[in-house]
Amino acid sequence: MSQLPVRIARWSARHAWRAIAGWFAFVILCLGVGIAVGTDEAGVEDFRVGEAGRAEAMAAEGGLQRRPTEQIMFSARSGPLDADAVDSAARDLTERMRKLPEVDSVAAPVRSEDGTVVRVSVVLKGPELDGKKNVAPLLEQTAKVRDGHPDLVVEETGSPSISKGVNDQRGKDLALSERITLPVTLVTLLIVFGSVVMAGVPLLLALSSIAAALGLSMIASHVLPDPGVGTNMILLIGLAVGVDYTLFYLKREREERARAGGRLAPEALVELAAATAGRAIVVSGLAVIVSTSTLYLATDVIFSSLATGTILVVAVAMASSLTVLPALLVTIGHRTERRAARRASRGKPVRTKRAEAETGRVFGALMRPAQKRPALTLCVSVLVMLALAAPALGLRLIDPGKDTFSRDIPAMQVYDRLNAAFPELLVKHEVVARSTPDRAAEVRRALADLGRRAQADALFAGNAEPKVRTSADGRISVLELAVPFPAPSAEAIESLGHLREDYLPATVGKLSGVETGVSGDVARGRDYVDHENGKLPLVIGFLLLVTFVMTVWAFRSVVVGLIGVVLNLLSAGASLGLLVVFFQGTWAEDLLAFDSLGAIASRVPLFLFVILFGLSMDYQVFVVSRIQEAMQNGMSAREAVLDGISRSAKVVTSAAIVMVTVFGAFVALHLTEMKQMGFCLAVAVLLDAVVIRLMVLPSLLLLLGERAWWPLRAARPSLPAQPSLPAPTAAPAAPAALPFENVG
Repeated sequence: MSQLPVRIARWSARHAWRAIAGWFAFVILCLGVGIAVGTDEAGVEDFRVGEAGRAEAMAAEGGLQRRPTEQIMFSARSGPLDADAVDSAARDLTERMRKLPEVDSVAAPVRSEDGTVVRVSVVLKGPELDGKKNVAPLLEQTAKVRDGHPDLVVEETGSPSISKGVNDQRGKDLALSERITLPVTLVTLLIVFGSVVMAGVPLLLALSSIAAALGLSMIASHVLPDPGVGTNMILLIGLAVGVDYTLFYLKREREERARAGGRLAPEALVELAAATAGRAIVVSGLAVIVSTSTLYLATDVIFSSLATGTILVVAVAMASSLTVLPALLVTIGHRTERRAARRASRGKPVRTKRAEAETGRVFGALMRPAQKRPALTLCVSVLVMLALAAPALGLRLIDPGKDTFSRDIPAMQVYDRLNAAFPELLVKHEVVARSTPDRAAEVRRALADLGRRAQADALFAGNAEPKVRTSADGRISVLELAVPFPAPSAEAIESLGHLREDYLPATVGKLSGVETGVSGDVARGRDYVDHENGKLPLVIGFLLLVTFVMTVWAFRSVVVGLIGVVLNLLSAGASLGLLVVFFQGTWAEDLLAFDSLGAIASRVPLFLFVILFGLSMDYQVFVVSRIQEAMQNGMSAREAVLDGISRSAKVVTSAAIVMVTVFGAFVALHLTEMKQMGFCLAVAVLLDAVVIRLMVLPSLLLLLGERAWWPLRAARPSLPAQPSLPAPTAAPAAPAALPFENVG
C-alpha cells in the first residue's frame, strides 16, 4: 500500500483529462444507479429493541400493532362551542376521510371533559412509519373542512403529520446549514490559498464526493435499511473531510512547488505530494472508516445508518483526493506555467514563493508555551481539559421522542392543544400477552384485572377506560393504558416501573405458559436508552483498540499509539462536559435557541466518541507524519517536533475552521438532537486542533524525545530536501524513505 498513492497520482497526472472525466462519470453513475434503485426505508421492525420491541413483535403477530393515527380537533373561534356546527363539520370530515384510499377507519367524535373541544380519530392504512408519506391527502381534506366551516377552528395533528412536519423542517434546516457553511468554507480557503481557482478545488471535490456518496447510500440501503439519518451524516461529514483531505494535499503540493523553485514539472510535484500527503490521507481515511465501523456493534438501525453514511462519504472523499485531485493540479499547474511563460516573454518578472514554515504570529504564540515550558504547558492544558470534562460525570440520557420536537412545526402546536384538552392521549402503555387460543378468556380477565389496578394508581388516567383487544385467532391480547403525563417525564417513567414491576407480575405474569411484555411510548424510549448503555462499553472498547492499532501501524510506535488514544479521550471528554453544561440545564436556551430536555439525547455520546476518534486521526496523522518526516530527514527529536508542528499548524487550523463551521451550523437547526451533535463535534474539533495539537501533543513529544518512537525509531537519512532535476519536464527522483516506510 505504501506506493499505491504515488502510482495512482502518476497515472492521474499523465492522463489528466481521462482521470477528470472518469471521476465525474463515476459520480453521475453513483447518483443515477442510486436514484434508479431508490431508498429502502427502515420499517418499524428495524427499530425494535428490548422488551418493548419483543412486545411489539408479538402484537404485530396478531395484527394488533400500532397504526398511524391522526386527530382532527374542532373548537369555537369565540364563545361557547356550537353543538350543531360541530356535528355538521364532523359529518363533513367523516365523509371526506372515508372516501380517501389512505384511510382505514374514522372513529365517532369525542368531546373533551370541559366540552370546549371535539376530536375525530382517523386511522390510516399501512405500517406506523408509512403514515408520514400518506398523510398529505388527509391534511388537504381537513383544510377543505376548515374553509367550509369558518366559524370553527379546525386543526389536525398526529404522528404522521408531525413526522411530515419534522421532515419538512429538517429539509429547510439543511438548506440553511449549507448557506452558512459554503460561504465560510470558501472564504477560509481563499485566505489559505489566495486564489479563487485553488479555493474552488476543495469545494468541488467535496460536493462531488457528497453526491457520489448519496447515490451509494441509496444502493446500500437495500442491505441496511435507511431510517432517514444517513443523508444528514453524509452532508455533515462529507464537506468536512472532503475539504480537509484536499486541503492537506494542496498545501503539500504548494510546498513542493515553492521548494522546487520552478525546476519541477507539475507531474513531478503531485507525485511528491502523493508520497507524503497522499499516504497520510490514506491512513487517515482508513482510520476514520475503521473507527466508525465500530458503530455497527451497537446493533441499532440508526447507528448502522450513521456508520454507513460516514464510511461511504469518507471512502469517496479519500478516492477523489487520490485520483482526480492530482489530475486537476497538473491541469492547473500547466496553465500556470503557460501564464508564467507569457509573462516572461513580455519581460515581466515571474514571482516564485519560497518554501518556508507558515506558522504565523498567532500559531507561533500558541506554540511558544509548549516550546519553552513543555512540562508546565502539559500540566496546565491537561488540567483545563479535565476541568471541562468534569460536568460529564453528571450526564443524564434521554431518548428524544415526539415531545421534544420544535414547536415551530404547526402540527406540534396542535399536538400541545390536543393534549391539554385530552390528557389521556399523552402516553399509552401497551401490555401484550401471548398464549394458546383456548386460554384467551383467562388472559383477558387477567388483563382486565391489571387495568383496574392501574386505574386506581394516580400515575394512570382514571377517566380512560382500559381497552383489551384480542387477535382473531385468540393467541394475542393487548391492553392499552393511558398516562396523563409526557413520555419523558418522571411520572410517566415511574408509571412504567409500576406496570412492569408490580401490576404485571401480580396479574398476567402469574399465568404459567403466557408470554408477556410492555411496550408503548415510554417503554420504547427507556428500553432504547438501556440498549445503548449496554452496548456502550463494547463499542468504546473496540474503538480504543482499533484507534491504538491504526496509530501503531501508521507510525510503528506504541508510545505514539497510546498518546493518540489518550488525547482523543481528552477531546471527547471535554466536549461532552461542555455539552452537559450548555444543554442539560436551561441557562443557554435563549443563547442557542432550544428548549432544554434536562438531559442529553441518548445517541449523542456514543456518536461523539466514534466520529471524533475518527476525525481526530486526520490531525494526528497529518501532524505526526510531518514530525516523523523531519526525523527521517536527519533532525533531532526536538527539532523534528518544532518543525513538524510549525509546518502543519496553519493547514490543521484551517481544516479545523472548516469542520467547526460545518458542525457549528447544525447548532442553528431546530431538532435538539442535531443541535447537540453539531455543538459537541464543533467544540471537540476546536479543542483538538488548538489545545491538543498545538499544546498538549508538542509538549508530550518534546518531553519524551526519542522515547516517543519506541520501540522503533524513524529511519535516517530520508527524504532529500529537493529532488535534483534539471528541467521542468523531468520526472521526480524517488525518495529514499517516506513516512510509514522504513521506520524500523
